[in-house]
Amino acid sequence: MEKKDLRIVYMGTPDFAVESLRCLVEGGYNVVGVITMPDKPAGRGHKVQFSPVKQYALEQNIPLLQPERLKDESFIEALREWKSDLQIVVAFRMLPEVVWAMPRLGTFNLHASLLPQYRGAAPINWAVINGDTETGITTFFLQQEIDTGKVIQQVHIPIADTDNVGVVHDKLMLLGGKLVIETVDAILENRVKPIPQEEMAQLEKLRPAPKIFKETCRINWSGNVKQTYDFIRGLSPYPAAWTELYQEQEAPVIIKIFETEKIEKTPEVTPGTIQTDGKTYLHIAAADGYLSIKSLQLAGKKRLSINDFLRGFKFLDDMKIE
Repeated sequence: MEKKDLRIVYMGTPDFAVESLRCLVEGGYNVVGVITMPDKPAGRGHKVQFSPVKQYALEQNIPLLQPERLKDESFIEALREWKSDLQIVVAFRMLPEVVWAMPRLGTFNLHASLLPQYRGAAPINWAVINGDTETGITTFFLQQEIDTGKVIQQVHIPIADTDNVGVVHDKLMLLGGKLVIETVDAILENRVKPIPQEEMAQLEKLRPAPKIFKETCRINWSGNVKQTYDFIRGLSPYPAAWTELYQEQEAPVIIKIFETEKIEKTPEVTPGTIQTDGKTYLHIAAADGYLSIKSLQLAGKKRLSINDFLRGFKFLDDMKIE
């Protein structure tokens, strides 16, 4: 079968999923339909915004479905009418068996980790938070348990000590587009020899990648400098690590921190203590050193470099971070 004859249905929602869809479309593959999340109001005006995948599908005039429930009979029937040979899932939702088992060649997923490590919703964040020096992307066939299907292909990349999650996300997004194409071609040419994840050698305990909530992002200053540094870059630029600034008899102020540098010297103060000259530097003590804050954001304000921030914000002697 030629690639122009292979009927592909694509499922995805965020920016990460657009690159793979773009590679398919520009590569001449026959994407007969796209499935993405329903539109949701966003922002102060609650204006309805399209997902990045929907926006791209509309620009390319690709048929589109946005089901509220993936088991609805009307959706299942509409999906059947597309007569797909293969389904591809990138950053979407957990699919019921009636959906993923539908195409004759199966359904494969692109996951942003080296499975079986980091199964779950936030694999890129957790790899950086945990201080990993390597990550990658995996394509695998879907089965009932989430992120557990047989692996088709993987690509490894290094994580630099200065990389934040945004940098790693973009690297994996671009590699993911290429890997999706390679995986489709391998399936078309019957070159796929999928490997069960339980047969893949693991030298360390499997780590999960659960969804990240606001409270997950709160900084614990009692940890060591390396842990706190990795935590902050693993959440930068989004959703962003945060902490609270306290002053006596005042309500705490939430501060998001995006960029830091490690100062590895033994502090003589308790974790969370602020040291600043009020002009050029802001250091916060951790258990075994300090973090020099390079960019941050007050609630309701824009992100600033530390120099710009200190020009407009005065730290008082009784202020502390928790």
